[in-house]
Order: sequence, then structure tokens, then C-alpha cells
Amino acid sequence: MENAIEIRGLVKEYKDFKLDNVDLTLPGGCILGLIGENGAGKSTLIKCLLGIIHKNEGSITILGRDADKELADIKEDVGVVLDDVGIPDTFKYKQINSVMKCTYRNWDEAVFEGYMEKFGLPKDKKFKDFSRGMKMKMGIAIALSHNAKLLVLDEATNGLDPVIRDEVTDIFYEFTRDEDHSILISSHIVSDLEKLCDYISFIHKGRVLLNEEKDILLEEYGILSCTEEVLKELDPHAIRGKKSGKYGVQALVKRDGVPAGMDISPVTIEELFVFMIKEIA
Repeated sequence: MENAIEIRGLVKEYKDFKLDNVDLTLPGGCILGLIGENGAGKSTLIKCLLGIIHKNEGSITILGRDADKELADIKEDVGVVLDDVGIPDTFKYKQINSVMKCTYRNWDEAVFEGYMEKFGLPKDKKFKDFSRGMKMKMGIAIALSHNAKLLVLDEATNGLDPVIRDEVTDIFYEFTRDEDHSILISSHIVSDLEKLCDYISFIHKGRVLLNEEKDILLEEYGILSCTEEVLKELDPHAIRGKKSGKYGVQALVKRDGVPAGMDISPVTIEELFVFMIKEIA
């Protein structure tokens, strides 16, 4: 199966920020979580991917097609939810549905109405009067209602309460049960991504630190609790980050670089990211 997204050597320069030679791959039929602190470059990367802003260098392939040459056709197959949903304030359900009918060839009004009901969204209320959570749910409903093969979601679970986040997560799972469907999702709620994603990318100060299958990361790394003296005896290449306390030190380690018999605890994706960022900060 072809990759849903391939980004190679992507560069976007601003006066005070640079997206620096980014490589990223989303295999078809999978969910990739893009993790990074505020200002790391997640939204810049997504906007370059979607052609909202122009890149300086690099290549982007989406669903096997060159994004520089076929972006208009590609967008028919891509459902997008950005942090700013982008619906005019005065629009109600009827106007939103009419605009989307003209925007997407495969717009499915019945599917859209079904998500309106599922998410409890009112048809007679102006978009400006929606809560933050309701606006995000509207964006998700639109993204899922035109037969997209790829969803690109920038902080799409932001503003949703835990119950709705869990419901939305189930919908994303269901979407990727079709092996032709894939999702790229960024979020600062790392626990959502850990539960949802097959692949994880860490981005920090405009650079991708790693892009790897989630299960491999969880198998490869662990947390070692020990003294500073014990830590100094280990291969420094096996240590990817540490934090010290009055009772000793916790270190993020590569399991295969630590002697057998040492007590290594499992690591979460959030811990993995925090340790790595602290190590290079």
C-alpha cells in the first residue's frame, strides 16, 4: 500500500522560525500523531502540507500525488480540521451545508446530518454562538462528510470534554478500519495520541526528532530509576534523558543498551517526549 503522506526535505523560513529539513512519512491505513510543544512547528508543517502557506524547499506527496501539481484534486480526498475551524460567524446549518455542497464533489448531506445529530449540534444556531467544543465538532463533522481518504487534524480534540473526546476517538478508529483511510493528527493532549495512533512524530523547534511506529518506541525505551553513580557506569549512548531528585535519578534509556537484570519500567509517549525535550533544551 502506498504512503498517505511523504514529506522530504521540507523547509519553511520565517524571520524568527525555521521548519528545518523535515522528513515525515504516514503509511497508508494508519494514524500518525504529531507531538510538539507550542511553537514547535506543528501547525506550520500542516499548513505547508495543505498548501495554505508556501514552502521554501522540499517535496510533498499526498495519496501518491505531487502536492505541487495536483493540490486542487487532492483536496477533494482530504478532510481538514484546523484549530480555527473557519466557518463564517453568521452561518447556520443550512448555509454550511449549501457551501460544502458547492465545495466538494462528493459531499454527502445525509452523512453530515447524521454527524450533526450524533454530536448534538443545533441547526438553528449561528456558528458564532457555538461553544469552543461545538465548533470543533462541527469541523470534524464537515471533514467526515465528503468521502475523504485522509484526515488532517490540527488540535481537533482541543476544547472537547473527555466524554466527547472519547467518542471522537472511536469515530477516528472506525474511519481507519478502511485500509484506504489514514489520519494525521496533532494535539497537545498526548494521552489522546498515545491511545489513538499507530505512528508518532516528535517535532521540536522546527525539526522532527523521530518518526516511528508507536509500539516500537514503547518496546525500545524504558525508565530506569537508580543513583547517579549507577547511571555513570552505563553506556552514555543508551541514555536519552534524565531528571534528578533527592532520592536519585530517573533516566530514559534504550533497553538494549542497559545490562540485563536492571529494573526498567515502561515509558509512556508523553514521558518519552518530555525526557527527550529536556535532554536537548
